[in-house]
Amino acid sequence: MRGWNIALVAATAISLVGAAAAFAQQDKSIQDIEKYREALKDGNPAELFEATGEELWKKKAGPKNASLEQCDLGLGAGVVDGAYAQLPRYFKDTDKVQDAESRVLTCMTTLQGVDVKKYVDANWGSPEKDEVNAIATFIAGMSKGKPVKVSTAHPKEQAMLNLGKRMFYYQGGPHDFSCATCHGEEGRRIRLQELPYIPSPKGAAAGWTSWPAYRVSAGQMWGMQWRLADCFRQQRFPEPIYASDATIALSMFMAATANGATMDTPGIKR
Repeated sequence: MRGWNIALVAATAISLVGAAAAFAQQDKSIQDIEKYREALKDGNPAELFEATGEELWKKKAGPKNASLEQCDLGLGAGVVDGAYAQLPRYFKDTDKVQDAESRVLTCMTTLQGVDVKKYVDANWGSPEKDEVNAIATFIAGMSKGKPVKVSTAHPKEQAMLNLGKRMFYYQGGPHDFSCATCHGEEGRRIRLQELPYIPSPKGAAAGWTSWPAYRVSAGQMWGMQWRLADCFRQQRFPEPIYASDATIALSMFMAATANGATMDTPGIKR
């Protein structure tokens, strides 16, 4: 019996050592990923999209042969500096809460006379979607280093925030998933990737302040609309309509929870 106990203790010790080694290797891998990201920041390809977005912002286009330079992003016509850090927000002219991408579509319509249906219906990664992503990236870049300051004072802002909260916890689809399945608990990871706990200010900041972002694995620039649409895909939910209330509500939930955090856009992701 004593010999059996010794063997059991030895086996347990070996298991613990093995587990400790595995955790140590995991921590090293996570650290290596973070070092890789930091190295890439010095040459973030997102900067190319940012420059393209600025060109598109200033370029005359559409039936009205006008630029987007007088687009009101919430701080007055033509004011881009710091605007993204205060989006989504309520706009009186549309009587809606809008994010950067939906607001760009509104300005394309009103200022340039463009029929934006082709942008809404286009596939992800298409020239149409890339155009809006680039403009949103330019707008976001003008808020780099600014504090997130999203208002929830207007009744429609408050309603959108509440809708975003409900959507975050809503379970459905063939796997009964929700946003909270991945982002509703501290310390969750997938493929060594830390998943931010969105209901907390720190987690919301991690999930919000570095988008739009360049996806290294895909070689593509993603705005928040694309990021959220991909979350719907992973949950096996029907894909939301581009710039719909569904995605704007989730953005409102993240942004409002992240209030006070510092924007670090455009970002870079795996």
